[in-house]
Amino acid sequence: MIIVAGGIKGGSGKTTVATHLAVMRALQGRDVLLIDADDQETATDFTALRNERLPEGAGYTSIKLTGASVRTETLRLAKKYDDIVIDTGGRDTTSQRATLTVADKLIVPFVPRSFDVWTLEKVANLVEEMRAANPRLKAYVFLNRADPQGRDNDEAAELLREAGGLEYLDTPIGTRKAFGNAASQGLAVTELKQQDPKATQEINALFRYLFDIQ
Repeated sequence: MIIVAGGIKGGSGKTTVATHLAVMRALQGRDVLLIDADDQETATDFTALRNERLPEGAGYTSIKLTGASVRTETLRLAKKYDDIVIDTGGRDTTSQRATLTVADKLIVPFVPRSFDVWTLEKVANLVEEMRAANPRLKAYVFLNRADPQGRDNDEAAELLREAGGLEYLDTPIGTRKAFGNAASQGLAVTELKQQDPKATQEINALFRYLFDIQ
């Protein structure tokens, strides 16, 4: 499985989602490769912190790639790993387009009450264009950093449901301190000693759907 966390707007939480997927999949005993294709290199920093803090290390392999090499190296390494998770930047870059030519699934988080939602059409157009090179590409959208309550979530979700060529996942992830607390320790929220049950439940719902876990 090759999963890309992407989009064309920064600040939507792609790296948080990508690193969680890598950690959680590795904890299932899978040999996971995390590719950081984002110029900000946050996933690389997270992995370095994890290697420093945890006696057993990150638990997965992490590399940094950019540009067209993302495609060639992913194809070269695909047979060596059970799963590959790729974190891309929040722009329509050569790196992101390269990942979409080899990905099985693209996941795009959207934040309610932001300009993110208004980039939806551009994301749909990008996916349609990339399917010419990769017809098997499946693209999913979901709410991230959702509000605890209110109409903003519902209105944003309705827009996502109506997006052509993109499948809406009813697996919203709320704005929760647990994600920031975990990241500062090089952990996923599922690894925190003091669990946030809602954060764990939400990320688990997304994880189980993407990896077809019943």
